[in-house]
Amino acid sequence: MNRPAAIRFDNFTFRYRTQAEPSLYSINLTINSGEKVLIAGPSGSGKSTLIHCINGLIPHAFTGAAEGSLFIFGEDAAKMNIPAISKKAGTVLQDTDGQFVALTAAEDIAFAAENDCVPVDEIRRRVIEAAGLVQMEEHLDKAPQDLSGGQKQRISIAGILMENTDILLFDEPLANLDPAAGKEAVELIDDLHRGTGKTVIIVEHRLEDALHRPVDRIIVIDKGRITADMNPSELLASEVLRNTGLREPLYISGLRYAGITVRAENRPEDLARLSFDPAPMREWKGPPPAAEEKKPAPAVLEIRNLSFSYGDGAEKPALIDVSLEIRKGECFCIAGKNGAGKSTLAKIICGFVKPSPGTVFYDGKDIAPLSIRERASRIGYVMQNPNQMISFPMIYDEAALSLRTAGLAENEVREKVYGALSVCGLYPFRNWPVSALSYGQKKRLTIASVLVMNVEVLILDEPTAGQDFRRYSEIMEFLSDLGKQKDITLILITHDMHLMLEYSDRTAAFSEGRLIALDSPAAVLTDDGIIEKACLKRTSLYDLAVMSGIDDPRLYVERFIAWERNMRETARGAAV
Repeated sequence: MNRPAAIRFDNFTFRYRTQAEPSLYSINLTINSGEKVLIAGPSGSGKSTLIHCINGLIPHAFTGAAEGSLFIFGEDAAKMNIPAISKKAGTVLQDTDGQFVALTAAEDIAFAAENDCVPVDEIRRRVIEAAGLVQMEEHLDKAPQDLSGGQKQRISIAGILMENTDILLFDEPLANLDPAAGKEAVELIDDLHRGTGKTVIIVEHRLEDALHRPVDRIIVIDKGRITADMNPSELLASEVLRNTGLREPLYISGLRYAGITVRAENRPEDLARLSFDPAPMREWKGPPPAAEEKKPAPAVLEIRNLSFSYGDGAEKPALIDVSLEIRKGECFCIAGKNGAGKSTLAKIICGFVKPSPGTVFYDGKDIAPLSIRERASRIGYVMQNPNQMISFPMIYDEAALSLRTAGLAENEVREKVYGALSVCGLYPFRNWPVSALSYGQKKRLTIASVLVMNVEVLILDEPTAGQDFRRYSEIMEFLSDLGKQKDITLILITHDMHLMLEYSDRTAAFSEGRLIALDSPAAVLTDDGIIEKACLKRTSLYDLAVMSGIDDPRLYVERFIAWERNMRETARGAAV
């Protein structure tokens, strides 16, 4: 049965007013009513611009020149204002904090209905109904800051459901969620799609996680053009993702490394239903995992019996009797669910809050007497939300802030800033306003503003949130090289299981404020007990190894990691 077009782009081109070249070129795309579509592409490829065209932010909030046509359920979008479009298409933003407008969850859900002057009794009924659809009935009286990342997202979805829009747009819904919450988000979106029949469009970098539930099509955008529009089986069997610089599911990489050709008829989008010959998997050995050093590097940071609560009225402590050490020059990963205490630990190390009780040692010395500024000269911190770090309207001035505060000459400031911006892929935008950057680009700007200080320990809170695979690989390769060359210790607070496997030496897993595991990333991500407590996700490599009948699945995961690291080393050597 033919379904009517919910969205249709005809030869559509758009160029922002402040840019010389278009962000979208000759887009021809039809998304039918009731379809569930995944849109993928590198950072800056035009994905968000496409979404902004659909929800009306372009041209009403972001001005520019448009050619061609866009129709929403047959109506010319160019003749519709934002209120009219918002009745047809609702958006859940990547940064859910930027979407809240009220003091409680219930008030936020009710906002649109209140603007429409809906009677109070009707608003109450609809709020409860919308909250029920996203399983948030018990949290309606809570303030937004008291909700987890996943709960905030559910409240934002409920607010859109109040409008009963026919199109639901999700802009990187997994970017700021822990693996367990991300899995729940994918399931919730799928349940809404199947239960309501609405048109669902998901923009997401994390393809493997997004494909936890099926989609009808995957549309790949690169450099403002649609480069692929395929069903998931066809796309994963093609070279499109690798050619575009996107991360394919890890189990697909595992099959390829074993010499297994992935075809569409193998159903590669669903590991549980994937068909393949397991013999090559059992024969593939890969390189052995790197041997542990006989004598570990000395500790640069030691945490002893650390506990912390946010005020006397806190429902539960943020950290409970945490003790660990972080070695000089290693890449150390901190993982766990939202609210597990990961960011609190980083704030204590940096001196933003003081533990009670507990002690932090830096190079064997208690750093309690050191001020925040004194610690910042040795320990850099890149926050999860870049908007909370940015102080200046212009990109160059933001990156130069710490150097100018330290009194460096302007020519030295310029050299260091240009170098850091180049590393983070922002040099072409050095004279742009910060407001012109995407969320992911702002993230890179905050990393650059810390890198200019030549710190000895660098803490990065969710460094890959909002980054495509190519960009975060470039940043992590740079940081990894920097760590090796100058003995800089990297501490990554992350929900990204790929990043944990590929780059970290050791992983600390937290749950409810307690340290529950300190081991290799492969050991953590193959232990179901730790995974459940810390709200992580078992790596699909382990599941692939089990399906293949490999005797030691954990060893297979470790060999896979060693193989990837060897390939990166070889690629860097060839580039040099």
